[in-house]
Amino acid sequence: EAENISKSYGGRPIVEGFSTRILRGDRVGIVGPNGAGKTTLLRLLTGSLAPDSGTIKLGENMELVTLDQRRDELNPEWTLAQALTGGRGDQVVINGKARHVASYMKDFLFSPEQGRSPLRVLSGGERGRIMLARALAKPSNVLVLDEPTNDLDLETLDLLQELLADYTGTVILISHDRDFLDRVVTNVIATEGDGQWGEYAGGYSDMLTQRRGADLTVEESKDLKPGKRNGATSKTEATIQTRRKLSFKEKHALESIPTDMAALHTDISKLQKSLADPRFYGRDPKGFANTSAKLGDAQSKLAILEDRWLELELLREKMD
Repeated sequence: EAENISKSYGGRPIVEGFSTRILRGDRVGIVGPNGAGKTTLLRLLTGSLAPDSGTIKLGENMELVTLDQRRDELNPEWTLAQALTGGRGDQVVINGKARHVASYMKDFLFSPEQGRSPLRVLSGGERGRIMLARALAKPSNVLVLDEPTNDLDLETLDLLQELLADYTGTVILISHDRDFLDRVVTNVIATEGDGQWGEYAGGYSDMLTQRRGADLTVEESKDLKPGKRNGATSKTEATIQTRRKLSFKEKHALESIPTDMAALHTDISKLQKSLADPRFYGRDPKGFANTSAKLGDAQSKLAILEDRWLELELLREKMD
């Protein structure tokens, strides 16, 4: 439970007077362009960062697990089985019950033969599945995901949605993936600018619908009646007068970016497929490194386009 929390850096408000209550079983998505403060808000809500003012109250016996999308903790020389068991035998404990690692691997679309493969030969999507498997093997009742769909192939993305649907705890996540948010979350917290955050019931599409309906409140609509003007300009009227339209370049970008993102998704899938070949690294280490670099570059470009599209889409919704 957050009560009127605020956080600033260098005089710039990141979160200003925000309050919310997240209940057991909620799935909360945090959205906004890069630099809006999504990660800061996430850290405030999970208690890893103290607010400048306001209060954060965490539930008792909270067991939090964070999915590390950077994958720094993965040793490339580990085998897949070692990554899941921590090198301790061939058993993993899931929900208090011991399971053979080969059986658990199947839940994440791995074959038993891959258990002996070093992590360095796995594709980006397969490494994403490893991180999911490791995170969900830990006891938890709160799952925190920061950009969980980055670097995931379609199979892994579908798997993640199924796993979150079956997860009995609370999920708090940051994502730019509109379809993923619509499928997974029950609430959206979105930046409104200048440190202000709004909370909306439902997924991303529901948030857009609610924002359209909230453009003019009842009181502001009354201000627009001729009898109320008397030569003065109401707040809403001033907003309408100064509200600009999307520029030609912005409209073109809004229309073309989805096509560019689709092309990058195709390129990323091809690169991931190449890296998924277990013989690739041994046959051509330099080619493997070049392909990995191309994959990273494509993923970075995709993240930039997703940020830009979201920024323009939010702007368009305000203009409509």
